Amino acid sequence: MLFKEFAEFCSVIEKISSTLELAARIAAFIKGIEDDNDLYNVVLFLMGKVYPPWDERELGVGVGLIYEALRVATGTNRSKIEELIKETGDLGIAAEKLLQTKTQLTLFEEELTVAKVREVFDTMSSLTGEGSQKRKIRLLADLYFSATPIEARYLTRLILSEMRLGVGEGIVRDAIARAWGIEEALVERAYMITNDFGKVAVVAKNEGKEGLEKMKIELHVPVRMMLAQVAESIDQAIREMSRVAVEWKFDGTRVQVHWGNGKVTIYSRRLENVTRALPEIVEEIKSNVKEGVILDGEVVAMKEGRPMPFQHILRRFRRKYEVSKMMEKIPIHAQFFDILYCDGKEVIDLPLEERRKLLESVVRSSDRIWVAKQVVTSDAAVIEQVYNEALNAGHEGAMLKNPKSPYIPGKRGKHWLKLKPVMETLDLVVIGGEWGEGKRSHVISSYEIACLDPTTGKLLPVGKVATGFTDEELEEFTELFRPLIEYEEGKKIVLQPKYVFEVAYQEIQKSPKYESGYALRFPRFVRLREDKDVGEADTIDRVARLYESQFKGKKT
Repeated sequence: MLFKEFAEFCSVIEKISSTLELAARIAAFIKGIEDDNDLYNVVLFLMGKVYPPWDERELGVGVGLIYEALRVATGTNRSKIEELIKETGDLGIAAEKLLQTKTQLTLFEEELTVAKVREVFDTMSSLTGEGSQKRKIRLLADLYFSATPIEARYLTRLILSEMRLGVGEGIVRDAIARAWGIEEALVERAYMITNDFGKVAVVAKNEGKEGLEKMKIELHVPVRMMLAQVAESIDQAIREMSRVAVEWKFDGTRVQVHWGNGKVTIYSRRLENVTRALPEIVEEIKSNVKEGVILDGEVVAMKEGRPMPFQHILRRFRRKYEVSKMMEKIPIHAQFFDILYCDGKEVIDLPLEERRKLLESVVRSSDRIWVAKQVVTSDAAVIEQVYNEALNAGHEGAMLKNPKSPYIPGKRGKHWLKLKPVMETLDLVVIGGEWGEGKRSHVISSYEIACLDPTTGKLLPVGKVATGFTDEELEEFTELFRPLIEYEEGKKIVLQPKYVFEVAYQEIQKSPKYESGYALRFPRFVRLREDKDVGEADTIDRVARLYESQFKGKKT
């Protein structure tokens, strides 16, 4: 398939706002792709992905390298490129405009294909060490040399993982189901256990419903983690579940451990491979866990018996070098509370109480890893006691689980409830910022934050947050966000959306100032949610519900 055909299709669906029409158009398009490799790539590319989230490969190409590649390919200086981005608000459209003015290449030696783009991406992701950046610029510039203007738009957006098509997981699921006449629930289940829509599409095309039904959980391919919703009350949980399995809600971060075929792989909540950051947990698992399992749990940074702040764990996850030094500063422990796979079989359909027995049979507790304590009860006072014990130990609260429930990958429902102290927060995407003044002039001192419109995929601003940061965090976040700066205008910065902040606030107000129609009053930074990606941010619908809930019980 020519990449131009893909790009032109993207330009058509970019104008479509109806999710039903989007799914129908994509279904027709992917059904017509004969080559399996093209189908695989197109499905991922439509979502702005080059690799599945669990694949360790990454392009390692930021905004700066794209600027340089465009400069090499078009002879345009950086300041002109920045002006175009300010004018258009989109690096993809800026690249398209730059190639429209490129007169020296009216005849292209070789038309770009989807396979060629994949080949170059794979080469770039394999480059490391000295000279790798220059080599990436050269490869990228060569792509731009071969690209037509419209190809340049979507090539750039793809590299930035920001296609601006409004094509999320739900639309791709519906498109695959529609293309090959398969139930949406079956397509979704296949995705939840593979986290690779490209693979799901290829199986659906070649093997249909029967092929998807045969797809099973595999070692070292992460499964979407089951999620919890907020408990209305302890009494309500008892009424719905009768017997409640109560566990501490740890102040850590979720992990999924795969131990089999002679190796251990650890995935984060975002399904990123974090094995190298946790060597001490890897060794403990090899010594104390039966091989051939997939475990669900939480890693916690502990010192003197108390959990360290959540940010310390994220520092461990981000550390690629000198991990041994960080091990001493930030000791990590792991608590396991569920099992998804054992002895070559998936066990997610077993009730929790049976999975719990299985979990206890495969994990031998040590000083660093253990099975999380669980109490099964119908007594509200006992649940309250476990909840308070967790809070007193420095953790977040309690988890209330239905002992009869299966493990449902990727779903948030009433089988798992979280009981926490009431403090309303929102998980919002960082889309911009401003440089500070005076002694803070070298750091980004405030950040623009946005919620997600799940229908269109657009990010809608709801305000700026400038309080709650320590000086150390301001320094650290400036380094984290610096490679994501798309352009600057005075002190204002526009950032490529990649990270999520948890933000507390006093109230939500209606506001014509922001595209969302809402503004947070007195927002305060709580923490960086590096365990969540942009697609998991809070939605405009939740913001609206929280706004309305403020008036419940008030006189009008």
